[in-house]
Amino acid sequence: MYDLIIIGGGAAGFFTAINAAEKNRSLKIAIIERGREVLQKVKVSGGGRCNVTHACFEPATLINYYPRGNQELLQPFQKFNPTHTIEWFESRGVRIKKEADGRMFPVSNSSQSIIDCFIETCYKNRIEIIKNTRVESIENEGDRWQLNTIGDGHYQTKKLMIATGSDTAVWKLLGNLGINLVSPVPSLFTFNIKDERIQDLMGISVENVVCQLSDAKTKSLNDFSSNGAILITHWGLSGPAILKLSAWAARELNGLNYEFEVIINWLGKTDIEKVRQHLHQQIVNQPKKNVLANPEFGLSIRLWKNLCMAAGIGEYQKWAETGKKHIIKLVEQLTTCRFRVNGKSTFKEEFVTAGGVDLSEIDFEAFSLKKYPNLYLAGEVLNIDAVTGGFNFQAAWTGAWIASQNL
Repeated sequence: MYDLIIIGGGAAGFFTAINAAEKNRSLKIAIIERGREVLQKVKVSGGGRCNVTHACFEPATLINYYPRGNQELLQPFQKFNPTHTIEWFESRGVRIKKEADGRMFPVSNSSQSIIDCFIETCYKNRIEIIKNTRVESIENEGDRWQLNTIGDGHYQTKKLMIATGSDTAVWKLLGNLGINLVSPVPSLFTFNIKDERIQDLMGISVENVVCQLSDAKTKSLNDFSSNGAILITHWGLSGPAILKLSAWAARELNGLNYEFEVIINWLGKTDIEKVRQHLHQQIVNQPKKNVLANPEFGLSIRLWKNLCMAAGIGEYQKWAETGKKHIIKLVEQLTTCRFRVNGKSTFKEEFVTAGGVDLSEIDFEAFSLKKYPNLYLAGEVLNIDAVTGGFNFQAAWTGAWIASQNL
C-alpha cells in the first residue's frame, strides 16, 4: 500500500516523485518502470547532453512552440516555466548553461548529471524504484487504485500518476477507464527525398531557409510554413525548419501517408525581385567568370552548382553567356525549389508522438483527470507535444511539478 505510485520511470515520473516527496516527507512513494533502466530518454536526448529546457521565459511566447496543448499550457507555465526549471536544477547542484540558439544544457554537457541528480534525490527521500515491472491492469476502488502487474504482482495506492509517454499499452488501460484518447501519429521527423539537386550533399547546412508544404489535393497543407536552418542528409532533408514543419503538420502529413511537396526558399525571406536583379547584375559585373565556380548568396559551392545545373546552366558557362531564361530558372531554383517527399525518417532520439489523453479530460489546475481527481498525468501521455529545443521536457517538468504540489 502506497500514498503515491507513479507508472513510468522517465522525466515526468521522477520529477513528480521528487517534488511530492519534498513537499510531504511522510509520503510512501514508488516509481514503477517496465524496462530494465530508468530515464532512458533523458539519457539520450540532445545527443547525450539532455536539452533540459529552452531560454524562452515568457509564458505567452513559450506556448507558441507547442502545436498541441499551447492554450492549455499558458496558465501552468505561469506557475512553473524555464526560469523555475533552471532554479530547481541549480539548487540541487546541476548548473545549466544557455547555447546560442536558446537551448539549455547542463554545464557538464552530460545527461548523466540530470540522471545522477534524480537517482540521488530519490534515494535521499526513500522513493522506491521498481524496474522490470509492467502494469497489466488498473482498477479504481473509489479512494484508491489497484495495480496488477505481469507475474501476479499487486499494488495499492491512494494517488496514482501516469507518466508513461507514448506507451500505447498504458493508453489502452486508460481507455478501459473511460478516458478519451487521441490516436497517436509521429511528430518531429525528417523528410525522405530522392533528388539529384541534393544527392551527395549530405552534411551541408543552410541557415535561415523558408520552407512551405504543398499538396495539390490538400489545399490546407499550403498554410504550413517555417523558417530556420536546413540540413541535407543522405535520405533527404532535416534540420530545425523541417522538424518544425513535421510537428505542426503531423496529422495532415500522416493523412497523406507522407507523400507531398515541400517548397524551399534557400535564401530565406529575401525579396525575389532583388534576387533576380542581383543575378542580372553579375552578367554586367563579372561577365567572364564561370557561373558554377562562383557561388552567390553565401551558398556552399556544391549546392550552388547543383541548383545552377538544374536551371540549365552548363558546367563551363560564363555569366556573359547566361540569358534571361537561365536567370528565370535559377531564381526559381533558389527561391521556390520544389521537392517531392516520399516517406519520413525518425529524427534520431528526438522521436515525439502527437496524441494521447484528450486535453478536455484534464484539470490543468492539478494535472489530474476530471473523472478521477486522484489520478494524475504529465508528459507525453497527454496530447501535448512541441518542436525540438527543450520544449517537450519543459512541458514534462511543468506538468509534473503542478501535479506534485496538488496530489
